[in-house]
Amino acid sequence: MLQDAWFTVQQINDDTFAISEYGHWEKVHSFLLIGEDKAALIDTGLGIDSMKRITDQLTTKPIEVITTHVHVDHIGSHGEYDTIHVHERDQDWLIHGIEGLTLQQIRKDIARDITLPTPATFNPKTYMPFQGIPTNILKDGDIIELGNRQLTIYHTPGHSPGHIAVFDEKQGYLFTGDLLYDQTPIYAFYPSANPVDLVSSLEKISNIDGVKKVFGSHNTLGLDVSILQEVKQAVTYLQKHDLVKFGTGVHEFNGFCIQF
Repeated sequence: MLQDAWFTVQQINDDTFAISEYGHWEKVHSFLLIGEDKAALIDTGLGIDSMKRITDQLTTKPIEVITTHVHVDHIGSHGEYDTIHVHERDQDWLIHGIEGLTLQQIRKDIARDITLPTPATFNPKTYMPFQGIPTNILKDGDIIELGNRQLTIYHTPGHSPGHIAVFDEKQGYLFTGDLLYDQTPIYAFYPSANPVDLVSSLEKISNIDGVKKVFGSHNTLGLDVSILQEVKQAVTYLQKHDLVKFGTGVHEFNGFCIQF
């Protein structure tokens, strides 16, 4: 498998790759899904190093970027690709940036707790998050056809207004972005998040038929589908105990936790 100083490339199956940045505290994953006609890249990472340098080694097919949500650690290399999909409710953030999030804070977050050597091109003092106009606006239920491989878009707001999950029905892979992952809290405690939406979105993905593996965008690569049963129980518990609101803290469940 491809060796690289910054990115860790792991092959999920013949036509699916995880491209991970384990040298940064966020341990973010991007995913390359290759179809017969074209490929989809789910997110583009931190922008500390060139994502295109990696994807060009994995496929010669045209690549379209699917944005799970517009946070800095998921759009870092968006500028290297011609076709960018984003949900309509995160579109404004992609074009203008996130209101209230300062460049100083972004640069501070991008620079901390780095454990691998970064490329010479990376300077946190001059780092600029991507801003640009998307090629295509996504809505809930949209289908992206790669050629013998269809991706279904699920609008899953809460972590961000336009957050999406992507379901590869043929493989049974559900890519959950920052809606569901393990080890560290799923965040819905800042003003731009929405706890009620997040819990509704968790319930929504727990009811998708045909899921065989869950791929969150941080921490462990690939979670057993049984986590979706845990999600159903968590949703019921949080709603029953009136915990779905800002300020109720960290709620721990079997395999994941949520912070409101």
